Amino acid sequence: MSDLAKKKCIPCEGNIPPFDKSEIHKYLKKIDGWDVKTNTDESYFLSKEFSFKNFSESQNFVNKVSAIAEEENHHPDILFGWGYCKVKIFTHAIKGLAESDFILAAKIDKI
Repeated sequence: MSDLAKKKCIPCEGNIPPFDKSEIHKYLKKIDGWDVKTNTDESYFLSKEFSFKNFSESQNFVNKVSAIAEEENHHPDILFGWGYCKVKIFTHAIKGLAESDFILAAKIDKI
């Protein structure tokens, strides 16, 4: 695991370009088990599914992710239900991936 989890997410106001494929692959090596997928507009996002024993464990995990997201001021899309949680991360302002997305992924993995 990298030191990404020790870093702080930096708010993005859209004044930077999204990572290209080489940057994405470089950072992807620093996080565990996340996939890079493409939105319908061909922008990239991080995705990971987590499994749990029941609904309560899923909800507890989502609450912890929410607390991190608020602390970092970087908010993923979350879908959850009985025994699962799917997390989707990207920087909305640039419609793609930036370092903060990988930082948030690393912090979520530490839960």
